[in-house]
Amino acid sequence: MFTGIVTALGKVAAVERREGLMRLRVESAYDHASVEIGASIAHDGCCLTVVEKAPGADGGMIHVVEVAAESLELTTLGALKLGDEVNLERSLRVGDELGGHIVQGHVDGMGEMLSVVQDGEGWRLRIKPPSEIAHLIAAKGSISVAGVSLTVNEVDQNDFSVLIIPHTWRATTLCRLKKGDRVNLEADMMARYAARLDEARRDAR
Repeated sequence: MFTGIVTALGKVAAVERREGLMRLRVESAYDHASVEIGASIAHDGCCLTVVEKAPGADGGMIHVVEVAAESLELTTLGALKLGDEVNLERSLRVGDELGGHIVQGHVDGMGEMLSVVQDGEGWRLRIKPPSEIAHLIAAKGSISVAGVSLTVNEVDQNDFSVLIIPHTWRATTLCRLKKGDRVNLEADMMARYAARLDEARRDAR
C-alpha cells in the first residue's frame, strides 16, 4: 500500500531489456541501509520489487527493479530511457501518516495529457482517462497521476482536470508533462469498490 505522496525522485541509470521483462537501475536519495531486498517501491505509481541494491553517491542508493511484460504494456515504464526521472514512494508502514489517499500501486491504465496550463501560482492538468475507468473518476474524489495523489477538480464527459500546487509541481515529475504525454492512472480504490457493489446490485435484480 502507498499514499501517493512522493518521497524521492529517482533517475534511471540503466535500462536492460530482456525477453519478457525490463530491468531498471535507479538512483535516488533513499538511505541504502533502510531498504531491504524484496521491498516494494512505487515507480510513477507502479509497485515494483527491489531485487538488487547498492550504496549510491552522497549517501543515497542505487536499486534494481524488474518490470514484467504486462506492466510494460499497460504503464509508461516501457518508454523509460536513460536519464529519465520517476516519482518514487516507499510502501506504507503501520503508523505512517496517511497524507494522500490509499493507493495500491496497481495502475489501471494510461491517461493522455490534453493540456498543461498555469493557473494562478499553480498549474492545471487536463487528462483523458481510459474509457474503462472514466466512470470511477468524480469531482472532489482522489486519483493517482504518475504516482501522485491528487484531488479531481472537474470532470467532463471524456476528461478530467486536477490542480497542482507549487510544492507538488517542484517535487515531482509533473512539471515535465506536456500535451500528448501519457501518465499512469490509478482510480480511487473506494470508488472501484462502490462501482462493483452497484454492479452487483443491478445484476441481482
